[in-house]
Amino acid sequence: MATSDLELGAGDSLCHSVQFLLDCKEKGRKLGNHGLASIFMVPRVCRDHSPSSFNPRVVSIGPLHRQDKNLQEFEVQKTTYLHHLLDLSGCNPEKTLQECVHKVSRKIELVKACYAESMIYNDEELVRMMVIDACFILDFIHLLSEDDGPFPVSMLIAPSIVNDMVLIENQIPFFVLKDIFESTILQFKPKTSLTNHIKILLKHYNIFGANLVQRNFKLDTTHDHILGFLHKCFQPLHDIPTGSRTHPKRHVTMDLDRAGVNFRPNEDANWAMAMKLELPRFSCFPWFWCKPTLRMPKVTLNDDSEPVLRNLIIYEQSSLVPNYVTSYVCAMDMLIDTPDDVAKLVKSGVIANKLCSNEKAVNMINSVCKDVALLEFFYHEEWQELDVYYNSYWPNAAAGLKRTYFSSPWNMIALFAGIVLFVLTVVQTIFTIKAANPMIVIKH
Repeated sequence: MATSDLELGAGDSLCHSVQFLLDCKEKGRKLGNHGLASIFMVPRVCRDHSPSSFNPRVVSIGPLHRQDKNLQEFEVQKTTYLHHLLDLSGCNPEKTLQECVHKVSRKIELVKACYAESMIYNDEELVRMMVIDACFILDFIHLLSEDDGPFPVSMLIAPSIVNDMVLIENQIPFFVLKDIFESTILQFKPKTSLTNHIKILLKHYNIFGANLVQRNFKLDTTHDHILGFLHKCFQPLHDIPTGSRTHPKRHVTMDLDRAGVNFRPNEDANWAMAMKLELPRFSCFPWFWCKPTLRMPKVTLNDDSEPVLRNLIIYEQSSLVPNYVTSYVCAMDMLIDTPDDVAKLVKSGVIANKLCSNEKAVNMINSVCKDVALLEFFYHEEWQELDVYYNSYWPNAAAGLKRTYFSSPWNMIALFAGIVLFVLTVVQTIFTIKAANPMIVIKH
C-alpha cells in the first residue's frame, strides 16, 4: 500500500512537471507573438553602476515602481491632472473618461505584453493605472508648454518629473498615450499630433542642442514609449553605412592632438551623432601643413546627461533598434582617458562641460559603457582612417616628441635648458679654438 502511494505521488509529480513545462511553452508562444517587451527592470549588472540613473525620484509611471514608498506622495496629485485634462476635453468629462477606459480595456493584453516583469495587478487595476498615468503625462506636458495660469506643481520638482518620464522602468506603451491623446488633447487642439505635443520634452533630454534631427517625426509614426520616441531623434534621417562588429582600436584625444589631429564641432542634418574625419586635400605637402580634422557632435554634459545616455543604451541593448547611442558613447570612451582629454575637447568646442570638473566628466563617460556590449560600431571608417594616419611616420614621430619633451612644463624647461647649454658649449668651443689659433679667421 505504501509502495502504491509512493508510485501514485511520483506520477502526480511527473504530471505537474510536464504540465508546468507545457504552460511555459504556451507563455513563450504568446510572448513571441507580441515581440520583445520594451519596458523592464534594468539588470543588476548595469543598475549597480548608477542606481540613480534608473530610479524615479518623484513620480511612478506604469506598474514597475508603483509600490515604491518614496513615490506614494505624488500618486494623489495625479488625479488633479486627470480631472484638469477631462475638463479641458469637453463638456462631458464622464463620457470622455468612459471612452478612455474602454480603449485601454480592449488592448489590455497588448499592454501586459509590453512589460517583461510578471504582473501583480489584475486587468482592472492595470487599466485604471494606464488611464491615470496617460492623462497625467499629457496634461503635465500641456501645462509645461502653456504660460497661462499657475503651474500645479512646484518648479523645484518639475525638472525631476521630466527626468522620471524618460526612464526605461517608468514607461507606459506609446499606443496607450495615443489613444488617450485622441480622446482628450485632440478635442481642444484638433490641429496638433501626439508627437508635436510631446516634443517640448526634447529640449530637456537633447544633449546635442540644435543638432537634433526632428524631421524623423511623422504624424503616423509610432514608438514603444517616450524613451523610444527620444531614441528616434538620435537615429539618422537617411541610411548610413552598416556598423562594424570589429572592436575598434582605442585612440586617446591627447595622443591624436600630439599627432596633429584637430577637433571641431560637427552639425549634420542627417544624424545628430555623426562624426567625420576631414583629411587634407593635398597630401603632397609636409605633415605640419596637412593636418586632419575630426568633426564631432557638440555634446552637453551635465547632471541629467548620464540618466539619458544610460537609459537609451539599455533600451538599445534590450530591443531591436540599432545601437547608435551605444556606438557614440563607446567612441567617446575611447577618446577620453584623462581630464586633459576633456579639457582639449572643451577648448575645441566639442564638449560643453556643465559638471563641476573635467575629472567628473571623465568618470561619467568611462563608466556609462561598463558591462555594455558594443554590437555595432558606426564610426569604423573614421577610426580606420585615424589609425592609418596616426601610424604613419610623421604624425607618430611628432606624437612621440611631444609626449617626451612637451608633456609637462618641467620637460619643456629641461629641453630648453639643454638647448641653451648646447648653444653655450658650441660658442665656448669656437672662442676657445679662436684664442688658441689667432691666425684663424672665421668668414661670415
